Amino acid sequence: MEMRAVEDARRWLAERGVVEAGDGWADLEESEGPLTANEIAHSWVSEAFADEGLDMARQLRLAFGLLDLLDDYWVTCEIRFADRGSKGPLSADVLWDGYRRRLEADRDAEAVTYSLWVDWFEDRDTAATAFAAVLGNDIEHIVTEGSDASLRRAARVLACSGPVPWPVKQKAYDTVVRLPALHGSLFKGLLASYHDLYGDLEPTAALALLAQLQLPAGTSHLMELRSVLTAGHTSEPPPA
Repeated sequence: MEMRAVEDARRWLAERGVVEAGDGWADLEESEGPLTANEIAHSWVSEAFADEGLDMARQLRLAFGLLDLLDDYWVTCEIRFADRGSKGPLSADVLWDGYRRRLEADRDAEAVTYSLWVDWFEDRDTAATAFAAVLGNDIEHIVTEGSDASLRRAARVLACSGPVPWPVKQKAYDTVVRLPALHGSLFKGLLASYHDLYGDLEPTAALALLAQLQLPAGTSHLMELRSVLTAGHTSEPPPA
């Protein structure tokens, strides 16, 4: 958690009459009862991108602070709307640094990984840029001399990388094979590449990677994945 960003976000909300109240939130200008973090995210994150007292980079940093404070997926939706909207694109350096920092943090990152998976990675217009920014550009450095934080980031990205087009992620996958500490996460990526609705893989190359992984005995779905890849399947067939 970026503590300064959190405090800036808390202060920004308080200036607008929105404060923490018990286990929820209160809008001092409204008479409604306690509000959830999700309700605050829906009501206020878009306002951060409309704050004319802040330049675009500071608006984005404020939004990331709101993400840390509220821990709600909707904040990431508003960030993407701003990037893809009429005022976008946002500063790529600030945007992807914000994602990397939260992927490396020693705290739950579900909102961030879910955002990558269903928004940035499933969209063919953004998948390559997003994957490169959060992992592909520095995977070689991570594998050879990565810190605990960067390994945490790599593990999280690999696990949700199923929808990333195979040509985009194959080099990173090939590199990760050299580091057994990431084999479990790479297996999750391969499994998702087969099972996800928008998953993408090349069965021969994926099978070769699977053969190199050091996984615990009895790893769930390992035999099944090996079988379908051997048969040349690229994705799970739809239900009848």
